[in-house]
Amino acid sequence: MSEAVVHVVDDDESARESLAFLLEAADFEVVSHASPLALLEALPLDGAGCVITDMRMPDMTGLELVRELNARGSRVPIIMITGHGDIPLAVEAMRAGVADFIEKPFGESRMLDALSRALEAAPPAAALQDQGSDEAVLVRQRLETLSERERQVLDGVVEGQPNKVIARELGISPRTVEIYRAKLMAKMHADNLAALVRMTLSTRRA
Repeated sequence: MSEAVVHVVDDDESARESLAFLLEAADFEVVSHASPLALLEALPLDGAGCVITDMRMPDMTGLELVRELNARGSRVPIIMITGHGDIPLAVEAMRAGVADFIEKPFGESRMLDALSRALEAAPPAAALQDQGSDEAVLVRQRLETLSERERQVLDGVVEGQPNKVIARELGISPRTVEIYRAKLMAKMHADNLAALVRMTLSTRRA
């Protein structure tokens, strides 16, 4: 399916092997690493591929791995796997350039779709940059359709705040925040939280 190598990084052996099996069944070439340090020793900076890493690991977190790869000049796209409590860190990772983050538990199609998008988008070519400019215009148009309250909820989401914190700051209930979040995701045409954060950050960087 692809000549790119997918590097799976997770200190949990069963989770690592399960994800590797899924990707190999989809005809990806997979190399597994038990730690970020093992990946850093093996990963070529100029090779085609993608890194899929868990967020929480003992020696180095996924976010620290992202920063280290950036410092080394790597342009390999990174997909972050995160538990619900890791969302603020995942948003911070998105700001650092992560291609996507996926909340646990995730379905097979969610992972494969994210991987396909990451591989198609890297390395960025001029045509993709032009396409990105067009998408930024579309995202801005969608942002203009949001109500003031929806924008306030969006700001909290992009900052990585949980619903209860957003609710407290806005003086509304967490359930109401969930409703606003669902509405703004529909207006933004975002299938998941990662897509919502990614498109919003893209307009703020532009």
